[in-house]
Amino acid sequence: MQSMTIKGRGAGFNPPNRFEEISVGPPPEDIAQYFEEPDTERKIPTKYYMDKTQTILASNDSPDIGFRYSINPYRGCEHGCIYCYARPSHEYLGFSSGMDFETKILVKMDAPKLLEEELRKPSWEPQVVAFSGNTDCYQPVERKLEITRKCVEVFLKFRNPFGMITKNALIQRDVDLLKELASMNLVCATISITSLDNELIRKLEPRTSAPHKRLETVEVLAKNGIPVGVNAAPIIPGLNDVEIPAILKAASERGAKWAGHTIVRLSYALKDLFVDWANRNVPEKAPKIINRIKEVRGGKLSNSDFGTRMSGEGEIAESIHQLFDASCRRYHLNEERFHLSTAHFARNINQMEMF
Repeated sequence: MQSMTIKGRGAGFNPPNRFEEISVGPPPEDIAQYFEEPDTERKIPTKYYMDKTQTILASNDSPDIGFRYSINPYRGCEHGCIYCYARPSHEYLGFSSGMDFETKILVKMDAPKLLEEELRKPSWEPQVVAFSGNTDCYQPVERKLEITRKCVEVFLKFRNPFGMITKNALIQRDVDLLKELASMNLVCATISITSLDNELIRKLEPRTSAPHKRLETVEVLAKNGIPVGVNAAPIIPGLNDVEIPAILKAASERGAKWAGHTIVRLSYALKDLFVDWANRNVPEKAPKIINRIKEVRGGKLSNSDFGTRMSGEGEIAESIHQLFDASCRRYHLNEERFHLSTAHFARNINQMEMF
């Protein structure tokens, strides 16, 4: 499969969809002269599609995930993080895990209405909802569409708690709503910081906010009384594991109260996409990175077993966890247990508003 480095994009090609029998590849050598040469300077535009899904809350029963329900206003993500575990989910839509994932985005314009319908149901039991569980709810198009903001307004209306996780400083736009929610202990936010190296982030996560903007976001949220933590994830052995102490120190200094981490897992087409990315962008480190990922994944690039799929296993994985734990202790992270409240939930909004 022919790959190339395209400015502003993470993937270098579109791997075949594992559910489709037909895929598009490079032309055979004997007729290649009749086809247009790929242009690495050509910008690939992002296309948006209306998602007419009739439900908005996704449920899971995984023992590795600490929530039952999540909400995803978008499918696909323009951030283009090359390692993203959500990439293979794009294949269920008939797209590819590669370039399609970051250039063909489905938007759920009805998400706020569908969320209100769910929370109003007598069967809904107030509980913490994860926002988002699959792709980033503050990816670039959110600036224009404001689907996430409108969903936050619904959570505020019903006083239902939720937790947010994002790599985008755009969350600062919604501080007014989040501040009000925080006053009732209804929200917490986690900012993902994979590296403090600007050059690496531009290659690894091409359309996310720069590291200094994410740290600024931690500080803004903390100063407004919004509980905030940091997610140093994914840890890619041989690439960003040495940055764990620096990331946690910088986040703590700006007001983060907790920290989390996971070790990268390259399932399905992610294997080919990431190996191609490493060879193009960090060729001198690529063999070391790939070998170390295999060492924490039992000789493979992925392991889907519950209990170890998020944390990996073996000596390298254990050393990463020890470094993370030691850094948390040093910078006073994860010292307090934090729980959001369901006590304020109110289903009968109209009656409440009368008083």
